Amino acid sequence: MFAAVVVNVPAVTGTFDYRVPPELAGRVSMGQLVTVPFGRQILQGVIVGFMETPSVPETKPILDILDPLPVLTHIQIMLAEEMAKANLAHLAAMVGLMLPPGLNQQGDVLYSVNSDQWSVVSGQASVIQKRVVDLLNERGPLRGRQIDSHIKKVDWRKAVQYLVKRGVLATQSVLPAPRVRPKHVRLAQLAVPPEVAEAAMQNLGKTEATQKRRAAALGFLLRTKVAVNISWVYAESGCNLADLEELEERELIRLFESEIWRDPLEQAGQRANMDTGAREVELTPEQAHAFDEIKQSISSFDTRHPFLLHGVTGSGKTEIYLRAVEEVIKRRKQAIVLVPEIALTPQTVHRFLVRFPGQVGLVHSKLSEGERYDTWRRARAGLLKVVIGARSALFAPLPDLGLIVADECHDSSYYQADPPFYHAVTAAQMYSQIAGAVCILGSATPSIMQRYQAEVGESVRLELPRRVTPVFLTESAAGLPPVSIIDMREELKAGNRNIFSRELTEALSNTLARGEQAILFLNRRGTATYVFCRECGYVLKCPNCDTPLTFHVDGKERLLCHRCGYARGKPKTCPACGKPSIREYGLGSERVEAEVNALFPKAQTLRWDWETTRQKDAHELILNHFASHRADVLVGTQMLAKGLDLPLVTLVGIVLADVGLNLPDPFAAERVFQVLTQVAGRAGRSSHGGRVVLQTFDSANRVIQLASRHDFAGFYESELQERRRLGYPPFTQLVRLEFRHHDEIVAGEQARALATKIENLRTTGNLQQISVIGPVPCFFWKQDGQYRWQIVLRGSNPRELVRGLKLDGWRVEVEPVSLL
Repeated sequence: MFAAVVVNVPAVTGTFDYRVPPELAGRVSMGQLVTVPFGRQILQGVIVGFMETPSVPETKPILDILDPLPVLTHIQIMLAEEMAKANLAHLAAMVGLMLPPGLNQQGDVLYSVNSDQWSVVSGQASVIQKRVVDLLNERGPLRGRQIDSHIKKVDWRKAVQYLVKRGVLATQSVLPAPRVRPKHVRLAQLAVPPEVAEAAMQNLGKTEATQKRRAAALGFLLRTKVAVNISWVYAESGCNLADLEELEERELIRLFESEIWRDPLEQAGQRANMDTGAREVELTPEQAHAFDEIKQSISSFDTRHPFLLHGVTGSGKTEIYLRAVEEVIKRRKQAIVLVPEIALTPQTVHRFLVRFPGQVGLVHSKLSEGERYDTWRRARAGLLKVVIGARSALFAPLPDLGLIVADECHDSSYYQADPPFYHAVTAAQMYSQIAGAVCILGSATPSIMQRYQAEVGESVRLELPRRVTPVFLTESAAGLPPVSIIDMREELKAGNRNIFSRELTEALSNTLARGEQAILFLNRRGTATYVFCRECGYVLKCPNCDTPLTFHVDGKERLLCHRCGYARGKPKTCPACGKPSIREYGLGSERVEAEVNALFPKAQTLRWDWETTRQKDAHELILNHFASHRADVLVGTQMLAKGLDLPLVTLVGIVLADVGLNLPDPFAAERVFQVLTQVAGRAGRSSHGGRVVLQTFDSANRVIQLASRHDFAGFYESELQERRRLGYPPFTQLVRLEFRHHDEIVAGEQARALATKIENLRTTGNLQQISVIGPVPCFFWKQDGQYRWQIVLRGSNPRELVRGLKLDGWRVEVEPVSLL
């Protein structure tokens, strides 16, 4: 028997046939993780099929099975194949997405130094070659990826090829062992009847101290009766391992190991169990109609089309998700609930834990590898009924998937912007079709494409046109808060140089006086947008990305690149003219926080942006702090527009609505409308009511006007007309090809060469209906030290133009969410 194996080399396409050796016959199965020889390397691979006759005359054997259970389900293998085809990606890259970090290991090369040979060529060695050899002499033999962590942003591999040929460096192919494994703890338990243990208590040691420790340990186990972690025994009795081993030698106790689950929701589950506020929610007529439609689809196994649950902010979409999950669990199936940001998981997880205690798993990138591995194993074993998380949660190996929910389905965070590229919402729709599961896409501002799919019958639109909570009569019929547009040009004419308009300042003062909460939103981090010399105009830029550095004062003054992370101190004099005229200009979240503190020194403020949420559980800490009213004002960036439910917030101030509005990208208007509408929806989600103050320098702009009226229908119609006129999705499809190189000239040459090849293919293949935009430098033309050029293909099916092309070194994006 022979097996088709996807080897773990993301740049290698297709599958490879391997022989199943006699010692593994009967043990191998579809979806198993195995080791196989591949050229001179030993690599991981996943079995994706079997055959009686291989496609090649000579085959190599499978070497070993790394996990007796399949790591991918049959349906996941089908999903990986479909995603690879749809995204013009390698199958191995898509399979890699579905394995937990730490289990998925790639082959590597171990480098070591031959000191005798190095002394011969060291005088002619380059700087990079010397750095590599010095590192190996200092640290000993290292794998290639270990060297990567020490020597960054440099192609050292090309530099050391010469040293390998001269025998200075020895190389050996290695496959690192998986970094994750089940966790075991050592337990202690009483092994004799209580009366026997009590009789032995007086004669446990030769010295008084030893006797006291062992008696305390035995007494603790006598009281607890069940097996406990030996660290607890140490803490309670002051004993050590030698004491416990002596008690075991006397057959009074037994010591043994037991596996434990690393569950990131253990504490959250305990808090949810204490939540006595959960009660049956009565659905509005619109909610009841939407749920009946979904329930009918679940009952009849009609999964032909996804549901677009289009409801205004606060319309009760989550309650419908909960009831749909409940219906699926009744039928002994499982559900995946996707949220776009880690920031949303605490509130979402709590609601699901209250409804489904002990049945919920969590997956996102801030968890430890061990937590993600154990959640993955529990999902595979069918121990979890619901898996919640960001993009990667979609690939939890649930054995009988019945429902996929993508909350805030419009959000660009669902798009993976690094290889392998894919959109999690598109993949969810694909997965539901393959698995025969119901798919629900929920949003107050679905993307133009998602709304259009409903219009042409590719999905079923269910509308929730009003909020479920009581509201003041001054608010709209949908229960949405009124929005005041403040033209900041008029504020300047009136002599107001503050970042807050007079109306926003007054609204903040009144809100704080009533003991209510406010959110101030700005789609920028930092204190100042850029730093420049007031004398000569020189702007300090990132050497890697050529974009202005942002000024931060969090802890200490520093200039930071928000694209690659480059940081430096603020210079005292201008690097160009030498004059001490360095100044900051612009507006960021740190400055907004500082202004609030200056205007309202008694108010407690919190800032919620990338800088304040880098640590694990930071999102939950900030959210809990604000939700429990231990702060009055929350200042933040895009995270605030992600479906948060904060009943005490009665004021939302949008400090500068224009950010991102005029970028040269066909999707810019859609992004701005979505974020403004979403953040406005954080206000007035309780009987307190609420309002929104929107500050702008472009008050007549159609996006600003429509967002202020919460007018999704108007925006959809106007944007659809604009897309039709310009020839962008949903009326065409896009494929974006991007090439990056440290040499600006090489990047341009490669882009022009591929464009010429594509133009020839268009002509000879009769594909003139596909238009080619470019090659041109990207808007952000330099990033992380590399120059970026792009070619955009536009037409009814641009994939076919490049499907057979060899695109080594190119980043290929199908239906990109941005052309910047």
